[in-house]
Amino acid sequence: MRRMWSLVWPSLAGLAGTMALLAGAASAQTAGADRLGNLPAKQVFGEQKAAAPLAARSIGFYSKGCLAGAQALPVNGATWQAMRLSRNRNWGHPNLIAFLERFSATVPTVSQWPGILVGDLSQPRGGPMLTGHASHQIGLDADIWLTPMPKREFSRDEREKVSATMVVRKDRRDVDAAVWTPSHIAAIRTAAQDPEVERVLVNAAIKKALCRDAKGDRSWLQKVRPYWGHDYHMHVRLSCPAGARDCRPQDPVVQGEGCGSELDWWFSEGNLNPKPPATPPKPKPPMLMKDLPEACRQVVLAP
Repeated sequence: MRRMWSLVWPSLAGLAGTMALLAGAASAQTAGADRLGNLPAKQVFGEQKAAAPLAARSIGFYSKGCLAGAQALPVNGATWQAMRLSRNRNWGHPNLIAFLERFSATVPTVSQWPGILVGDLSQPRGGPMLTGHASHQIGLDADIWLTPMPKREFSRDEREKVSATMVVRKDRRDVDAAVWTPSHIAAIRTAAQDPEVERVLVNAAIKKALCRDAKGDRSWLQKVRPYWGHDYHMHVRLSCPAGARDCRPQDPVVQGEGCGSELDWWFSEGNLNPKPPATPPKPKPPMLMKDLPEACRQVVLAP
């Protein structure tokens, strides 16, 4: 009996040790997950230098999500040049990259522009950014400058220093007639008419000019929505890819051209020249990793 127990005991002791090791590993994994979950998401995603080697997925919402399997927009194309390369924000869902290639190739055929200048898309794995945008998180947003691409190639230094053209008048009530051209209308119209584009955000003064100057079929105006800023670029947003279960779509744009009384509010004195609040608002706390969809952790942890 003693001999049998001596044979069994080492096995039991080994099993107990293994269970202890597994429990310790699980505890460490849980602790690691908790630490990641409590980190500011913009810091985590802002440190990512390359795309997650996973199937392409837009995960979450435009302003609360991430991007797997991102594709980089090449720095140069026949009809586009990417700007602000130091930001490393020329990444997007493959649908967005395909749109930019398609759209930029069309622009010279409908306008006097040789091509387009492309601003921020998304970070390599999407997510919140350290500076700037609230959206651009799932690889379906693109800032396209309202400045035509030159007929020569910008140097890397120029891409950091050249400024986009301000299209809006100083009083913010209309576009600058010295800058605004039919080519601006053609470029915005072409973007809005693409079936994959969900909406195009521009300054209210630009929307006002489009409402006044658009000829012929005006149905595309429904997609062009006024928004703060956006006075030197248009913000093009694509719809969630077909069958993308992880991607949450935005509420549909309202019916109609958007050129009526709903546009007047943007030019009210209270909106153009708001009075500062009596008590400055407290800054919002940063979005944490645990606030994002669970799948975004796997995007971050992918090699």
